Amino acid sequence: MLNSRTRDHAWIAAHIPHQGSMCLLHSVLGWDDVTLQCNATSHRAADNPLRAHGQLGAVCGIEYAAQAMAVHGALLAPADTHCARVGYLVSIRGTRLHTARLDDIADDLLVEVSCITANENNILYEFSVSAGGQLLLDGRAAVVLDATLLSPGIPS
Repeated sequence: MLNSRTRDHAWIAAHIPHQGSMCLLHSVLGWDDVTLQCNATSHRAADNPLRAHGQLGAVCGIEYAAQAMAVHGALLAPADTHCARVGYLVSIRGTRLHTARLDDIADDLLVEVSCITANENNILYEFSVSAGGQLLLDGRAAVVLDATLLSPGIPS
């Protein structure tokens, strides 16, 4: 069962590296150790920094999901931790776009992420973005927490 304690946009902005208009998520709706649900309204904003040529392509939904993964990490971080570990999105797999654009979606976006597997340095998430009960995009994403561990010969 998901924790129903919401977190607002200010909390999100204070706990992930994305700031200003690049902090795309509006609020956290619920979470547990595996899953997070949040919503977003920024896809309708004319000043959305991901817009190109007057529109927001559906592929930009991946960034919404990536920010949700960062929020999930922040929520699961130990209470005595000042901030969650920084993660790096290293792979997107099996992504399916079910619409061409996000900016013409009238409803708020529902962004859902679920951890499939995790260890000390790697996390694999499934993600989906929907609105009004319609699936807009989905896929899987791999996150690495310490990129220096991937290539031991590269100095940090």
